[in-house]
Amino acid sequence: MWTIFQYLGYFLAAYTLVMLSSFGLHSFVPQAPQIVGFIARSMSAYLSLMVCAAYGTVASLILRALGLHYQYAQWTTARAFAYVGALTMGVKFKILDNGREILDGKRPVVIVANHQTELDVLMLGWIWPQHCSVTAKKSLRNVPFLGWFMALSGAIFIDRVDRTQAVKAFEGAADAMKQIGQSVLIFPEGTRSYSAEPMLLPFKKGAFHLALQAGVDIVPVVAENYSGVLNIKARRFNSGTIRVKGKRLMDVFTCLNISVVLEPIPTKGLTVADVDKLTRDTRDKMLKALQDLAQDPEAATNAKKTS
Repeated sequence: MWTIFQYLGYFLAAYTLVMLSSFGLHSFVPQAPQIVGFIARSMSAYLSLMVCAAYGTVASLILRALGLHYQYAQWTTARAFAYVGALTMGVKFKILDNGREILDGKRPVVIVANHQTELDVLMLGWIWPQHCSVTAKKSLRNVPFLGWFMALSGAIFIDRVDRTQAVKAFEGAADAMKQIGQSVLIFPEGTRSYSAEPMLLPFKKGAFHLALQAGVDIVPVVAENYSGVLNIKARRFNSGTIRVKGKRLMDVFTCLNISVVLEPIPTKGLTVADVDKLTRDTRDKMLKALQDLAQDPEAATNAKKTS
């Protein structure tokens, strides 16, 4: 056992040395290639995630013993990752308008967000409300620390291969939403887009079936395209501030001098036959907000600062 800890210590020491060396080259050697900064921040991101997942595992054990894991376990871990990520990666997410009040307001709700890259996990750290759980693919349950934390904190694991098991997971989530007022966050695209342009992949319908089952509002959250901060294909990872737009479907988006009134899309009273339209309307509204953010002059300014 002691040998295992020795090897782990050696690995962490070597990992930290390479990470700090990469940061040093990126910061003080003008001729250093862009990929050096990408390596430095990527290593920092994974180390930060594992540290916060370890913290979340311990916090979840304590909160579960107190019967408070559903309310606070994922929230406290998300907040920790947001603050740690701001220090180690230099990346922050700015929530526009009254998005924070909406996220912390009425519950339960189904929160749907656009899915761009692995950095979306940091975005969750900034937007995460109390009394909220995330859905995740079943395979993540087996990842050390991260999977342990998610299982202990009440994450909803979805089996993408077995549709029957996936349906049961959503039924359980709907029951939890009704009984304990637990909100649920889902990325309806199902996978990351890795796009350098403001776009959305087709939406899967699970989030919208869940909203109907639970009879709750849908709260769309849109993070602007942040390829100027992180672009996996271009091996670019810079510091920067990424803006997040969040509104209920009946509220108003204000971008530049344009006010787009989003028509109410209620879920109560809807049936399975209405899911296609609900999915399509939600995606259209989120895409419009994403495109409006891209046209904002502040987006061009941020891109120049982080390029």
